[in-house]
Amino acid sequence: MSARVVVVTGASSGIGRETALAAAARGDHVAVVGRNPERTRAVAEAAGGEAYLADFDRLDDVRMLGADLLARYDRIDVLVNNAGGLVSEWEITGDGHERTVQSNVIAPFLLTELLLPRIEATAALRDTAPARVLATASMANRFGHIELDDLEWAERPYRRGWPVYAASKLAVVMWIRELAERLTGTGVAAYSVHPGMVATGFGGTSRLVRLGNALLAGHWGRSAASGAAPLIAFSSDFPVDAPSGTYFSRFTPFGPVAKQASDPELRRDLFEVLARLTRVRG
Repeated sequence: MSARVVVVTGASSGIGRETALAAAARGDHVAVVGRNPERTRAVAEAAGGEAYLADFDRLDDVRMLGADLLARYDRIDVLVNNAGGLVSEWEITGDGHERTVQSNVIAPFLLTELLLPRIEATAALRDTAPARVLATASMANRFGHIELDDLEWAERPYRRGWPVYAASKLAVVMWIRELAERLTGTGVAAYSVHPGMVATGFGGTSRLVRLGNALLAGHWGRSAASGAAPLIAFSSDFPVDAPSGTYFSRFTPFGPVAKQASDPELRRDLFEVLARLTRVRG
């Protein structure tokens, strides 16, 4: 396959959908990953790409997704880890993990590790544009706190899911920074990106989000197209004027992060915990 291959998760709606459609419009081949069969297939058809169904609440789905993508594509230029969300009640998945942590951190980590050998091989091709791993983060990371012995939030107040959401997005920033270190010399860059406050279906189970939508008549944030703009830009072949591992607040590099994000030992330990939970490399 000569066209660049861009994999976008959480692509059945919102900023993932907009990212997938924009990538297709610029000539990339898009693997559209989503949980909803009808919407995912509709986006794939509109993008002229291929639909892949996976529920990130099930790690076996992620493993199957990785195997399917590797079997289909001999090159993967960009992986956009956009799937995830927020739930307002503490729940454990069938894999034994808190749902927000699994969908926002554990599942994207697993998919990235499964696809990395192919992405690195793509970066080594002389004809390829930059190979990248992107992950949707959030300015909420500033309020997060990582406790490696309580990643599942079993010992801390859940408070409608907001503390664990913030911690999960901090974990994304830290994971991507550590990943960038480990990718040094491979030609693959990694970035985490805050898209801004976006008026999509995010946090549909949260009373606070529902209240905000009701009070502001659904206009509390920027459009999905506007929110997707950074992911669209960074998944293209244009140069990124910041080192690998950078957290972007929309297009601004080195956005504000929680203090823990600057702790290299904690970043390494977090990576190793995620590797152990997903049974991949340490």
